[in-house]
Amino acid sequence: MGKVDKNGYLYITGRCKSVIVTKNGKNIYPEEVEYYLNDNPLISESLVLGIHKADDDETYINAQIYPNIEAITEYLKGAVPTKEEIWKIVADCVSAVNKKLPNYKHIKSFGIREQEFEKTTTKKIKRYGDNMRVDKKEK
Repeated sequence: MGKVDKNGYLYITGRCKSVIVTKNGKNIYPEEVEYYLNDNPLISESLVLGIHKADDDETYINAQIYPNIEAITEYLKGAVPTKEEIWKIVADCVSAVNKKLPNYKHIKSFGIREQEFEKTTTKKIKRYGDNMRVDKKEK
């Protein structure tokens, strides 16, 4: 977190927690959900975030997923996967993860990225900037 003074200087004041708090006060730690997603060999990387819909004040879990195309190709026995096949496979992976989690931690929507997430110098996914952008056409 930070602030910008009247001269345009940026001051770092602290860090935002990555915890997602629902309307009922339930805490969801994105790293836990990401662990289950990344445990699947068909998913290369994921980033979980809380989103708000315009007509509702509830917080929903959204996952941004970068699929492992090589593993998916191998899964399809060498066939080059189409976008629809990738969506179906990732949807199955998300469904499997949701079965392991309590209802309030379920992934309600997801997006598939075509490129890797932007990372820090220590190879951790940045939890800000372009990585946090949610596409409107997600399922």
